[in-house]
Amino acid sequence: MGTIAPLLGRYLSDIISSPNMEHLSAEDFLNGQTLLIDKELNWTSFQAVNAIKWAIRKRFDLKKIKVGHAGTLDPLATGLLVICTGKHTKIIQNIQGQTKVYTGIITLGGTTPSYDLETTIDQNFPTDHIDKELLHNTTKKFIGDIEQFPPVFSALKKDGKRLYEFARAGEAVEITPRTIHIDQFDITAIEGVNIHFRVKCSKGTYIRSLAHDFGKALNSGAHLSSLRREAIGDYAVNDALSIEEFKQRIGFKEH
Repeated sequence: MGTIAPLLGRYLSDIISSPNMEHLSAEDFLNGQTLLIDKELNWTSFQAVNAIKWAIRKRFDLKKIKVGHAGTLDPLATGLLVICTGKHTKIIQNIQGQTKVYTGIITLGGTTPSYDLETTIDQNFPTDHIDKELLHNTTKKFIGDIEQFPPVFSALKKDGKRLYEFARAGEAVEITPRTIHIDQFDITAIEGVNIHFRVKCSKGTYIRSLAHDFGKALNSGAHLSSLRREAIGDYAVNDALSIEEFKQRIGFKEH
């Protein structure tokens, strides 16, 4: 760990201070680049990585190159996806372990099996008793170390099978809670039943589960209706490129 920290700092400095991606070579990508990508809605993280990998390989005529991402984003989430190439893939775990910042919308009054809009509302709950004071007071219950159950519609594995496979097959499965840490949980706007929020949290936090649990704590129900990852450690989505912008920067042209 002692040697990784300064390397991580150097890689971060490199990506932020070197926007001239047009001058990067095949060797640069093989030696390692840390790319900040703004993932689009309905793209999986896997698809985003494959698109970046394909563009690099075709642009520089490479038979193979290591490319990976530092933290999955659900298809219905947008925002920062940190993608590492070549030798920078060695620091992926260290990037994943850093604090993350999310913004989004929690919609009160209804729950879904997936805790977001991947599935339809299965139960409705009253919201008339919920006011601004209750909302802000309830967020305080989630600050610090808390036990959280991951959504059954997630890619976590149990007995060699992903949880969403059990869920889609209608099979019951026992899920173990895990300890996560929330530094900040702020309500930034209230529009009827749509609660805009900002969360700063540890690795392993499911914002979908937070939305679901928040609804329960309000003696109601809730689901996540919008999510955007704003930052991972010192990496910010404001410094990120879309996949198309990345392709243009490196001179990749579709045939």
